[in-house]
Amino acid sequence: MGGMTDDVRTVEWAGDGLRLLDQTVLPGRVEHVVVRDVDALVDAIRRLVVRGAPALGVAGAFGVAIAMLQAEREGWDDAARDAAIARVREARPTAVNLAAGVDRAAPLAAKGVDAVVAEAQALLDEDIRNNRAIGAFGADWITARAQDRPLRILTHCNAGALATAGWGTALGVVRELHDRGRVETVYADETRPLLQGARLTAWELVRAGIRCLVQADGAAPGAILRGMVDVAIIGADRIAANGDTANKVGSVGVALACAAAGVPFVVAAPWSTVDLSLASGDLIPIEERDPGEVLAWGGVRTAPDGAGASNPAFDVTPARLVTALVTETGVLEVAAGETPGGSRRPAG
Repeated sequence: MGGMTDDVRTVEWAGDGLRLLDQTVLPGRVEHVVVRDVDALVDAIRRLVVRGAPALGVAGAFGVAIAMLQAEREGWDDAARDAAIARVREARPTAVNLAAGVDRAAPLAAKGVDAVVAEAQALLDEDIRNNRAIGAFGADWITARAQDRPLRILTHCNAGALATAGWGTALGVVRELHDRGRVETVYADETRPLLQGARLTAWELVRAGIRCLVQADGAAPGAILRGMVDVAIIGADRIAANGDTANKVGSVGVALACAAAGVPFVVAAPWSTVDLSLASGDLIPIEERDPGEVLAWGGVRTAPDGAGASNPAFDVTPARLVTALVTETGVLEVAAGETPGGSRRPAG
């Protein structure tokens, strides 16, 4: 069953619970946790044991089965079971895939746990196939517009196999380019404050044999403006109908630098990340996380007492800065006016 395309699996059904690769301890240790109740799953989602929009969608679908099994063990009525399912659905508000995964599996609850597990597994398998397609479409689009030499690529946060059921979205494009011999170097932004780029993206790239350089988030715009980057590729947690894109905080700074330097800024995400119910990114809810993530390091406070913190997990890149959106259905050139909602954006 699912996970990365090699020996490490991010999300896997364990018969009576969900086996998750614990991404909070990477790269130092490779450990798994098995969650068998809703409290543990919600905690795992909020602590980023499992993370990344596509992986959250799969975890949400399996979470319906976890709630059903717990309801059976503990004698819950349907209302209590449904409330538990809703808690899973709402564990992280920005990533639309989490809610979508729950909503896909929940209607099958009347048919029993096996039906729900089968639907969640189908979602997992679809995600891997979709990621492969995203990788191919993205690599085709980039190579058609790039000079005939290995590319210098910048990424922000982690949108690889660890953020999905397998292969990856943004890193899926990178991996496809690498397989074609078209990658020179990947600049992996460290991704403050939880270092998903330094800990997770770099770990994946090293395992794949792809040369990578970890850099501070603040170094990214300068690297782009100095001509050191040919293309930036990021993932997404939610995309509005007009093409505005929510991704890990710091993404918009990369997009602004790319626009100033004339470097393509590419978003790679499954179509399930597109939320056509939201006209623009102004309507995307932005998760505010624990102030301690930026006020302390390794449990030791680094800011003075009395200082507060602003800790948004995501920011929204305006559609006009998104050169291309790559999904499993193809490529939309968003900055040129093509939108996920199907209408062309007015010029200017």
